Amino acid sequence: MVTRTARPADLPAVLALVRQHRADAHAEDVLTGHTSLNAAASGFRRLLEDPGHRVVLAVLPGPYASDGAAAGEVAVGLAVLGVDPLSLVLGNPQVTVDTFVVDREHRRRGVGAVLLAAAAAYAQEAGAAHVVAAAGGHEAERQRFFARMGFAPLATRRIVTVESLGRALSSWQRGGVPLPAPRRPVGRRRPVARGLTA
Repeated sequence: MVTRTARPADLPAVLALVRQHRADAHAEDVLTGHTSLNAAASGFRRLLEDPGHRVVLAVLPGPYASDGAAAGEVAVGLAVLGVDPLSLVLGNPQVTVDTFVVDREHRRRGVGAVLLAAAAAYAQEAGAAHVVAAAGGHEAERQRFFARMGFAPLATRRIVTVESLGRALSSWQRGGVPLPAPRRPVGRRRPVARGLTA
């Protein structure tokens, strides 16, 4: 198994991996991926040409492909790597693993490890000291894998449709959604009233 940078002709393999990942995450209704092939190809080309990103495929080459074919290769994993723009502004570049997919038929065979090795190599090229990977709260297997690889919890990401966000903002502007109350700082206690008896 090897990793390589994706090429425009890899679009069908990339889309197949992304759709499988979305199905596994039960996220088809959130991120459908149903777009015209021309639009997908155009967006994929832009991603491949973006100097701030690298699309990496893990592939089984030639005779080692699962179908036994002597020619061609089978894509079994995908990672979309990037350099976090704010980390550059702060002078401490971080590489992000924005998309991380291992084909369900090839899990527990080292695909994730070779993708992370590609992320580490990309981080060294970018002069980054950290790699940040996202995993949903429902993705227990992925959470365990990243933990085994030394990743520590960092943040929770949430998603909303623009339509739902627009409704929430309209309601807030009309005064229908209260602002969250400020939280008390951790470690401070309420003063205890003294001298009062029941």
